[in-house]
Amino acid sequence: MHPESLNHKNPQISIIIPTYNESQNILNVLKSIGDIIPKNIFAQAIVIDDNSPDGTGKIVEDYLKNVKKIAGYTIDIIHRKTKNGLSSAILNGIQYATGDTIVVMDSDLSHPPQIIPKMIDALKQYQCDLVIASRYVSGGKILGWNKKRQLMSKTATIIAKKGLGVKIKDPMSGFFAFKKNIINGLNFDALGYKILLEILVKTRGIDVKEIPYTFQDRKFGSSKINFRIITDYIKSVLKLYKYGKTAEKQERRPSVKFFSKAARFFTVGTSGLAVNYLISLLFADGISNLWYIHATSIGIVASMTTNFLLNKVWTFSDRDFSLIKTLKQYGKFVIFSSLGALSQIGIVYYLVDLQNISYPISLIIAVSLAAFGNFVLNKKWTFKEKLWN
Repeated sequence: MHPESLNHKNPQISIIIPTYNESQNILNVLKSIGDIIPKNIFAQAIVIDDNSPDGTGKIVEDYLKNVKKIAGYTIDIIHRKTKNGLSSAILNGIQYATGDTIVVMDSDLSHPPQIIPKMIDALKQYQCDLVIASRYVSGGKILGWNKKRQLMSKTATIIAKKGLGVKIKDPMSGFFAFKKNIINGLNFDALGYKILLEILVKTRGIDVKEIPYTFQDRKFGSSKINFRIITDYIKSVLKLYKYGKTAEKQERRPSVKFFSKAARFFTVGTSGLAVNYLISLLFADGISNLWYIHATSIGIVASMTTNFLLNKVWTFSDRDFSLIKTLKQYGKFVIFSSLGALSQIGIVYYLVDLQNISYPISLIIAVSLAAFGNFVLNKKWTFKEKLWN
């Protein structure tokens, strides 16, 4: 449906507010924005609703029919027929926006509208391109999260910073402001729920400033974090990693080279699972009908051996197969792989039994951390490479 608005003034800032089942919060957000916007700034709030079953979109429509117009402040509503994801909703809002500055925020009151003028002021004061309301800089806080949510956020932040070479402290923030022209010409994947990460990766060289704020967990409605959100985030990181790998042809960044090898290492590890499975079956039910424990042991040795050879040749480009050197490397590789397996078990136990985190999520975290540690140890000690290259 074509968006409707109170009027068509040309605002200086456009505030993007994606919604899904936020009927208890959205009007408070819109009213708060109207209260805090300085008189010298024209603001356009754009609500992008994904056909919320609780009638969020209709609530906004009814509000627009009855609300008294505020000078310098307009509200638009975009109705989408299906739930197509947070990032794509934000992009729809940006495409519709007429302001030269874009603000992105959540609609659940976890992002206080009072921070918006501070972000706009920071853009001017520091002459920067993007301002992030940060939970992790000095003065920033998170209120109302349990240990599980804190751990998930920290893990996602570490993946973003280490995996994609992002330097800021809160790349997973959903509350930020930027000059619209910095994304001109960019193609977005709109995968996952944090489009800020995609902007940071695809706009090299922009000036970024973080300012502190207190994140207050929602009082009404339910969190949108689920298993699909987690898998979409992983897919998004992989896509952004590939983007960086392509850009490496023009710019040989150490972070890109490091994670290019990490991706190869993880790919080899995946192939090792298939080798383990097939060899174990072959010896248990095929050529020798061994006891399954013996067959499994042979499968493990076979997969470690193929993993070692593929990583030596493909991941680390080491073609020196002199006997003594290769045997030493193989021994170290087996030791580090075994340590990785033990650490994975320990992490799963800690997260499931001690932190009450579900097994699927715990397994993803444990496998990721163990595999990354395995890669770092083998890179530095088995194949004698500098860690960050």
